[in-house]
Amino acid sequence: MDEITFAILGTGGIGRRALEVSQHKENLTPVAACDRRGTAIDFDGLDVDELLAATEGNIDNEVATDGGATSVDGESGVKQHGEGAGIVASAQGRPSEDPIQDVIDYGDGIDAVLLALPNYEHDFIPRTADRFLEGGYSGVMIDVLKRSRVIDMLDDRSEAFENAGITFICGAGATPGLLTGAAALAAQTFVEVTDVDIWWGVGLKSGYEDNRGTVREDIAHLPEYDIETARELSDDEIESIIDDHDGVIEFEDMEHADDVLLERAGVCDAEDVTVGGVLDVESNEKPTTTTVSVTGRTFDGETATNTFQLGDATSMEANVNGPALGYLQTGVRRNRAGEYGVFGPAELMPGF
Repeated sequence: MDEITFAILGTGGIGRRALEVSQHKENLTPVAACDRRGTAIDFDGLDVDELLAATEGNIDNEVATDGGATSVDGESGVKQHGEGAGIVASAQGRPSEDPIQDVIDYGDGIDAVLLALPNYEHDFIPRTADRFLEGGYSGVMIDVLKRSRVIDMLDDRSEAFENAGITFICGAGATPGLLTGAAALAAQTFVEVTDVDIWWGVGLKSGYEDNRGTVREDIAHLPEYDIETARELSDDEIESIIDDHDGVIEFEDMEHADDVLLERAGVCDAEDVTVGGVLDVESNEKPTTTTVSVTGRTFDGETATNTFQLGDATSMEANVNGPALGYLQTGVRRNRAGEYGVFGPAELMPGF
């Protein structure tokens, strides 16, 4: 496959790990990255090691609940504040009043864009996609969003994507993403799927400090919160919630996009999909094995359950960013073949 250039919008946990994993992919070249204050663009390929070292710590695309953003100096451990935070701390970075527009302006040299920005508003990813449409971008866009209701917003833009030459792959991380695709494969045994149960386990020994976006978005799935109230929580309030659960939070009946993505692929009805899991913010070991169980009826009338499990030694980062980059590669293949519009992870096989 020919070389693929790609950009990362957001250099928090997901964006940083995507840059790191891309170094193990021979045909992927990161050429642009941005956070909310700056951009780094180099069509010869970013120096990933330098960029990651310079931005180590609390990255500048986190929600600022105290009026300012901070990052940690990798050598001294002293927090840097305001304009010195994030990508602008890198020798490759430069300040920008509109970093996303910078990436759009250089879109002709970018095959694919991975949206790894915090999704604290339901229409944030769709609105970002609108900016690329308005800017004349033609290529691949991919996200790792979780919320079911966002899929309809993207589907509403399908015709516009087709007209612009954009191939948009939505929900292409771990869940939704890898596990959604696994459920679609497991369903092939059956003529009717009656239940899909996705149960995940994630361990984050580095804690809330280094995984703010992930933890905040997961807390929004607790019964007493939603995406709006979780967005308004201060860091102290989130840490208090974590303490109240002794660092281990269990989720049930989450609003994960696996349901609508499996329905749009014709696998089952959205109401037949349940997603839950356990987040341990104080340990790298998974608190439970990540499992996809697909129950259905075979052509000869038998009822059975097919099960897919992720190895407990695989990290959240590996299970999110590996599939994300795999789907990115598939998206580029589809785009170069003239296939445009909106696709879900149950409709495609990721590249390797």
